[in-house]
Amino acid sequence: MHKAPSKQIDSAVVTLGWVSFLTDVASEMIYPLLPGFLTRTLRAGPAALGLIEGTAEATASVTKMVSGWWSDRLRRRKPLIVLGYAIAAVARPLVGLASVWTQVLAIRFADRLGKGIRTSPRDALVADLVPPERRGRAFGLQRAMDNAGALVGPLVAALLLKFAVEDTRTVFLLAFVPGAAAVLLLLWRVPEPMGSALKTCIISPEPPAAGAPLPASFRSAIPVFVLFTLANSTDAFLLLRARDAGVEPWQIPLLWSLFHLVKAAAGVPGGALADRLGRVPAIALGWSVYALSYLGFAFATGPRAIWGLFAFYALHAALTEGPERALVADLVPPERRGRAFGIFHASVGLAALPASLLFGLWWKLFGAPAAFGIGAAIAALATAALFLWSGRMNRAAAE
Repeated sequence: MHKAPSKQIDSAVVTLGWVSFLTDVASEMIYPLLPGFLTRTLRAGPAALGLIEGTAEATASVTKMVSGWWSDRLRRRKPLIVLGYAIAAVARPLVGLASVWTQVLAIRFADRLGKGIRTSPRDALVADLVPPERRGRAFGLQRAMDNAGALVGPLVAALLLKFAVEDTRTVFLLAFVPGAAAVLLLLWRVPEPMGSALKTCIISPEPPAAGAPLPASFRSAIPVFVLFTLANSTDAFLLLRARDAGVEPWQIPLLWSLFHLVKAAAGVPGGALADRLGRVPAIALGWSVYALSYLGFAFATGPRAIWGLFAFYALHAALTEGPERALVADLVPPERRGRAFGIFHASVGLAALPASLLFGLWWKLFGAPAAFGIGAAIAALATAALFLWSGRMNRAAAE
């Protein structure tokens, strides 16, 4: 495959990072305000909120698999990436015009559809643009910029409500600005290494390599990722634990900002660590941090412990999000990476639903300490399974 010059590659990866940053600014200007808007302004109940978010995340998970396969068949990444970002940028601010909760359901569906369309081709494009020895750092940068946007977005919304606008609807509508800027930046500054940019998207005959089975090493890694995901319940439980441990309600948003700040700051070093130590050791370290964090949440008794645990827990994401993507890219040939990323994202995304349901059930039946303890045990088991998988792959390569 043709590779762009190193300087262009580095610039494109950085630009994709800024695209993620702007998109998350737009998304997080809306997301923290959405529950209150639904329940107070639109008079929707908790069941409606659960239906909206459940539908949204399921849509994103399934679409990621389809879009990854499609980008391989097209032999193009950028058109699908642009389409996904554009759909979300247009749909997301329409929440500001909603008059009933079912309209929000449709808008969130469109928003997450866009996320699903863009994510797998975008990750495959990053892998296409960067040589193997720099993939961990590249994916770490992309995740760090994404987390930085998640940090800035709520702060922008808070400042707008405090000093510039009077209601949340205006904030929702203003989210169009960073979303549109992300799409324009993507069109202008990100190259298409597999062909000229943005030709008509005509599906070409599928090349034999793209339709071939994915490598056994990749297929055997997916159950390990799914096992860990069963321990990885929604972070809403962490916020609930913080309230139970005595963190004041007004401090919860600040706690969430600290979480994203640490994720953003540690994202690039975490990805670079995978380039130096190897993908598996970095991921195992991150999963171990997760297990230790959950043990800490099981026994935390005061606000001070919660603040420290949130900062420590954020290192898990910094150590795993980039290296996991880099490992997927390493295991699969370039012409099949889109499909591989789609399967990876879909498998992990779909496993997150039973993970949260089970965690909530354990919390209800046995209490919060037991639920967090079980989560820590599953994460430790997944870490051991990861080393076993790595050992099998090394032995197979040596034979």
